Amino acid sequence: MANDLILSILLLSIFTSIAINGILRGLSKRGNILIDLPDRSRKFHKRPTPLTGGLGIFISIMLSAKIYIDLNELNDFIPIFSESIIYTSLALLIFFIFDDYKHIRYIYRLIFQSLSSLVIILVTDVQIRNFGNLLGFGGYELGILSIPVTIFCVVGVMNAFNMIDGINGLCAGSALLMLLFSGFYSGFIYDSLLILVIGSILGFLVFNLRIIGKKRNVFLGDSGSNVLGFMVAWVAIYCSQNQSYDISAMTMVWFIAIPLLDCIGLIISRTLRGISWAAPGRDHIHHKLMLRFSPDSSLLILILFSTCISLFAIYLDKNFNETLSFYVFVFFAISYYLIFHFYIKPKTNNENI
Repeated sequence: MANDLILSILLLSIFTSIAINGILRGLSKRGNILIDLPDRSRKFHKRPTPLTGGLGIFISIMLSAKIYIDLNELNDFIPIFSESIIYTSLALLIFFIFDDYKHIRYIYRLIFQSLSSLVIILVTDVQIRNFGNLLGFGGYELGILSIPVTIFCVVGVMNAFNMIDGINGLCAGSALLMLLFSGFYSGFIYDSLLILVIGSILGFLVFNLRIIGKKRNVFLGDSGSNVLGFMVAWVAIYCSQNQSYDISAMTMVWFIAIPLLDCIGLIISRTLRGISWAAPGRDHIHHKLMLRFSPDSSLLILILFSTCISLFAIYLDKNFNETLSFYVFVFFAISYYLIFHFYIKPKTNNENI
């Protein structure tokens, strides 16, 4: 796929996303549907805000893909993997839109996330079969553990991205960075419709970051954060387990280090304190940064930090083996946990995860 074609597809998806998100925002406000109301104890926004970002991104991807496929007469060349991701993402979107409207118990959310992951495995046969030579004793084939490990990893990534969706731009920005780095570094972006996802996220961020006005904000909602987490997880698995793309599973883990470590650290910290991991709390990394910085500054810090981590991961991947990358990541994860869960104390008042 030529670079000029990539640029044209990117611009198509960006402007489509801006238009769709604008329309959905207006419909949500007029009909008072899927609105996130502010409150003094849990949320930072001051105005009722539409939760239509996930729906807007998905419709933008579908509409842009339709235009792209029709223009290039590619109807007979849609990969089964991409098609399966689209249909399963639609099911997730509908389920979590209902969750945005009327909160669903987390056990049912976990079950649906797991079933969605199982569908992709059964239809495409894409799964984590080998993590690589992480410990330095040779690669290890997962065998019969492949399917449950894959489901566990996908569900974990989905919840990590859902949990980190606490300030404008953080969840979508983290997904955007991961897709950009993994897509271009592995080469996956040149033979997929991944660029449509990237463009649709950029169009959403125009509203989510209030670029066109503070009163025109739109949130992802649980529907958006879960769908983005689902797509990110499967891009990571597909590229790292496919020999056509020269990128290791460990490098993919580095690309989503901030959401993953926030989720894992939070679960450990809450378990040690005798609190449910799904309970509300202001102990996420963005909450702790906001003890010292504004929300916009906290977002900038985390995005720049994620970018540096991703560049460092590429450096490790190009110059060293995955064993060293793994041990460096373990050291980084422990340091992260000690700093953000012991040195910086969380606030005690409630905040949704």
